[in-house]
Amino acid sequence: MNNKKEVAVDAEQSTANQVLREILTGSPVRTLLSILVGFLVGAIFMVAFNPEVLNAMSYIFGRPADAFAAMGKTISDGYGALFRGAIYNTQASDFATAIRPITETLRFAAPMIMAGLGIGLGFRVGLFNIGAVGQMAFALIGVTYVSTRIELPFIIHSLVAIIVAVVFAGAWGGIVGYLKAKTGAHEVIVTIMLNYVALNLFTFFLRTPGLLLEEGGAGTPKSDPPAETAALPNLFTDEYRLHWGLVLAVAATFFYWWLMERSTIGYRFRMVGFNSSAAKASGIRVERTFVWAMAASAAFAGLAAANQGLTSVGGVTPSIHANIGFDAITVALLGGSRAGGIFLAGLLFGAFKAGGPAMQVVGVAPEILNVVQALIVMFIAAPPLIRALFRLPQPPKRKPISEWVAAKFSKPANKKVAK
Repeated sequence: MNNKKEVAVDAEQSTANQVLREILTGSPVRTLLSILVGFLVGAIFMVAFNPEVLNAMSYIFGRPADAFAAMGKTISDGYGALFRGAIYNTQASDFATAIRPITETLRFAAPMIMAGLGIGLGFRVGLFNIGAVGQMAFALIGVTYVSTRIELPFIIHSLVAIIVAVVFAGAWGGIVGYLKAKTGAHEVIVTIMLNYVALNLFTFFLRTPGLLLEEGGAGTPKSDPPAETAALPNLFTDEYRLHWGLVLAVAATFFYWWLMERSTIGYRFRMVGFNSSAAKASGIRVERTFVWAMAASAAFAGLAAANQGLTSVGGVTPSIHANIGFDAITVALLGGSRAGGIFLAGLLFGAFKAGGPAMQVVGVAPEILNVVQALIVMFIAAPPLIRALFRLPQPPKRKPISEWVAAKFSKPANKKVAK
C-alpha cells in the first residue's frame, strides 16, 4: 500500500516537473510573442477606457478618421510616456535629465533581478519558492540591526551587513527545505505561512524600543536610516539615485550562471529538478539537496533585502520589501530561470515600475501596466495557448530520464564485457 502511494506521489511530482520544464525552457520567440501580446492587450484597454476615444466612437460612422486618430493618439501617448519615464526623456532640457529615467529603471530592476535569481534557482530544482517576501523580511531584521546599531569601518560595514542578510535569509529558507525533506511538507504552503511569520516578526522588531525602532521613536514602526559607513553609495553623482545595488545584481547574475551551469552543486540541483527519482538512483541525496537549494534560493532574496535596507534614506519601514518577492516570481518565469533571461526580465519590470508614474500623468491608469504584466506571465505559463495563437510548432519530445540514466550507467559494463 505504501509503495503504491509513493509511486503516485512520484508520478504527480514528475508531471509537475514536466509542466515546469516546458514553461522554463520556452523559446525566445515564444517569450517575445508573449510580451508583444501583453502590450497589444494593454493598448486595447487604454483605448477602451479613454474618454476621447469613447466620444469619437459615438460618431464613428460619420467621421471614422476621428476615432482612429483618437485611438492612435491614446496608444502613442501611453507607451510614449512609458518610454520617457523608463528609458529616455525626449522632452528634457539637458542630457543629464534626459537619461535619469534609465537610471531609475536600473535602480528598480536590481532587487527584482536578485530575488528573481533565487526564485529561478528554486524552479530549476523543481521547488516553488513563494516565500521570497518573508525571506527578505527576515533578512531585513539582520541587515537593519547591523547597519543601524553596529559601528564598523567604511566598506567593511556594508560587506558585513550584506553577509548577515544572506545568512539570515538562507537560514529562513533552509527551514523550508528541512521540513520538505524530513516531513514531506509542500514548500508552497510552508513558504506562504512563513511569509506571515517573518513579516509580523519584522514589524514587531520595528515597533519594539531597543531593537530596531528609531532612537526617540514613539512606537512608530520605523528604524533609523543606515549609517553612512553601511549605506550603499551612489554609482554616479547625487543627482541620480542609482547605487551599487546594480553592481551587486550584476555580480549575483554571474555567480548564479556559474553555480547552475558550471559547478557540481548546480549539476545536482538540475538533476533533482529534472527527475528526483532518477537523481536518487544515481546517488544524489535528494533530501539534502532540497535543504541546500531552498537555502541558496533564499540567499539571493537576502541580497535583495540588503539592497533595500542599505539604501533606505528615511529609515526602514514594514513596506520596505515593496512586494519585490512576488514580482520576482514573474521575473523568474519570464526569464526562464536562466541568468541572462532573469536579468533582462528584471530590466523590463524595472522599466514598468519606473515608467508607470509617467503614464499616469498622461491619463493612463497605472493598473494597465499590471494587466500587461499579468498577461505576459499568463502566456509564458501557458505554452499551448501562445502556440495556438501564432501556430508555433510543438517542442520536440525528450527521451525519458530513465533511459538516459540506464544508457549512461550501462556503458562501462558493456566495455568490460567486450574485454
